[in-house]
Amino acid sequence: MKKINHCKITIPAKSVNEGYARAAVAAFAALADPTLEELSDIRTAVSEAVTNCIVHAYHEKAGLIYIDLTLTEDNTLKIRVKDKGCGIADIAQARQPLFTTAGEERSGLGFTVMASFSDKLAVRSAVGKGTTVTITKRLQGRPA
Repeated sequence: MKKINHCKITIPAKSVNEGYARAAVAAFAALADPTLEELSDIRTAVSEAVTNCIVHAYHEKAGLIYIDLTLTEDNTLKIRVKDKGCGIADIAQARQPLFTTAGEERSGLGFTVMASFSDKLAVRSAVGKGTTVTITKRLQGRPA
């Protein structure tokens, strides 16, 4: 499908930037005139993806989060959230509800939440090289 718009954002992996990432992606998505529910879904999925980078990828050390946004002519929004952190050894295990490597203070629902608020969720990772989460959401937009 043909791209109609594209944007790249790079931010430090700090918790103060989670809200910025959520708002920036929602502002980009607004170009497709999504419903409020669609915007809420996008914000939630992006919040989880960025939080995973902050908490798991870099273990709260310095690092960057790369967000790549694409909107296609059929109103499909593709959001790639990438880090160059520690990577995930077992993606299938990491995608299981309640699984976490960050201790009891984390719920282990990040991938489950991302999947429930997107049409498609893909996760690629290599230990020691990082993780890329791709969230795809088809935007219906507001009724005319």
